[in-house]
Amino acid sequence: MIERGTIVVNPTGLHARPAVQFAACAKKYKSKIMIRQADGNPVNAKSIVMLLSCGLHLGDKAIIIAEGEDENEAADTLIKLIESGFGE
Repeated sequence: MIERGTIVVNPTGLHARPAVQFAACAKKYKSKIMIRQADGNPVNAKSIVMLLSCGLHLGDKAIIIAEGEDENEAADTLIKLIESGFGE
């Protein structure tokens, strides 16, 4: 199991469109993937509803937790997606 953090950089945070992109990307991996705010509870990163409930906004620290055979690749890719600002 690995845990990696990054800062949300897109101005509107993890709202509907980025949540759809994030969940779709997470679903490509076999690993169990969770996400949480620095002080929050982890939620299923493959669920759009759970991602929206996480309430990640601009400047928040997002922690990716991945466990499985492709955990490193999954975490790296998802961190890059957050750091890209989801193209916004």
